[in-house]
Amino acid sequence: MKKSGFLILVFILFSQFLLAQNIPEGKVVTTYITAKTLENKTLENPKRRVTVYLPPDYEKSSKKYPVIYYLHGFFWSDSLLVSSDKINHILDRAIYLKKIKPVIVVMADQSTVFKGSFYANSKSSGNWSDFTSVELVNFIDKNYRTIANKDSRGISGHSMGGNGALRNAILHPEVFSSVYALSPGILDAQYFALNEIDLYKDLDKIKDVKDLAKPENARTNIIFAIARAYNGNENKPPFYAYFPFSFKDNQLIVNASVVEELKKNSTSELPFSHYENLKKLKAIKFDWGRNDELKHIPPSCLSFSKTLEMLKIKHEAEVYIGTHGSEVSKENGRIENQMLPFFNEHLKFEE
Repeated sequence: MKKSGFLILVFILFSQFLLAQNIPEGKVVTTYITAKTLENKTLENPKRRVTVYLPPDYEKSSKKYPVIYYLHGFFWSDSLLVSSDKINHILDRAIYLKKIKPVIVVMADQSTVFKGSFYANSKSSGNWSDFTSVELVNFIDKNYRTIANKDSRGISGHSMGGNGALRNAILHPEVFSSVYALSPGILDAQYFALNEIDLYKDLDKIKDVKDLAKPENARTNIIFAIARAYNGNENKPPFYAYFPFSFKDNQLIVNASVVEELKKNSTSELPFSHYENLKKLKAIKFDWGRNDELKHIPPSCLSFSKTLEMLKIKHEAEVYIGTHGSEVSKENGRIENQMLPFFNEHLKFEE
C-alpha cells in the first residue's frame, strides 16, 4: 500500500514536470511611455515602464488579440508581477490548458513617491485614471495587434489594483466591457482612514518625503498616497495634499471638509455618481479572502456588493477561504482558475 502510494506520487510529480516542460511560453516585453496625463509639479515621474505579455502564438500569426489590463497593488509594480508573482507563467499555463484563449496582458508601473497611485486622477500628482484608461490604452492599441474595442478589453488587479480596476471600469465603460477585482483594497477611503486612525499620529514625525523611506514609517506611506489621490493640492508642499485627521497633544483633530471629500472621491461612491456607467458594463466580479489580514477589506467588499445589489446592478461577489494574497498568484490560484476564465467567457476574441 505504501509502495503504491509512493508510485502514484512519483507519477503525479513526473506528469507535472512534463507538463511544465511542454508549455509554450509567451513573450514579456518591457517598454516606456512618457505620459502627458501624468505631468505634474509634485516629484512624480511621468515616464512609466509598461510590461506587456504577448501570448505564445503572437509572433507566429497576424491575428489580433483582446487585452486585459492588470493593475498591481500597493508597494508592488509591474516588474514584480513578473519576477515575484510569475504572472507570465500563470498566463502560459492558463492558455495551454485552455482556461483562456490567447490574450495580451498589459501591466503598467504605477508605483509612486508614496508607493501607489490608487489609479485615480489627483489634483496634485497627475491624472492616473486618465493614464490607465485613455493614454495607455491608446498607446497599446497603436503599438500592438489588439482588437481595439471595449468588447475585447477587460480590466483587473489585486488589492490597490482591484480598487483601481473597479474605479476605471465604472468611470470608463466606453473603454472596458468587463472587470474582475481581486481583494480590492480601500474601496471606502474614509472607512479605511477611521480604522487606521493611529497612523495619523505619526504625521508630526514626517517632515519631508524622504522620512517615509525609514523602515519605521513604511506603512505610513499609505495615508500619504491616499491623501495625494483623493485630497491633493499642488500648492501645498512638501506633500501636496490635505489630511483628514491629525493629532495635537494626543488629541484628535478632524478636518471635516477633507473627510467629506475623501468619502466623495472613494470608489465606493461611484455607483451613485456614475450609476448609468455601471449599467453599461457587461460583466462585474470581485472576490476577497475571508481571513484577509487587511481587516477593512471583507466588510468594504461586502458593503460594495450590497450597494450594487440594492441598485440592481448585476454582478458576482465571492468570499473564499484565504488571506489577502494566499490564493491569488499561486498555481491554480484565483488568477488562473477564476479571473482568466471569467475574461475568457466575457471578452470578444474575434473581430
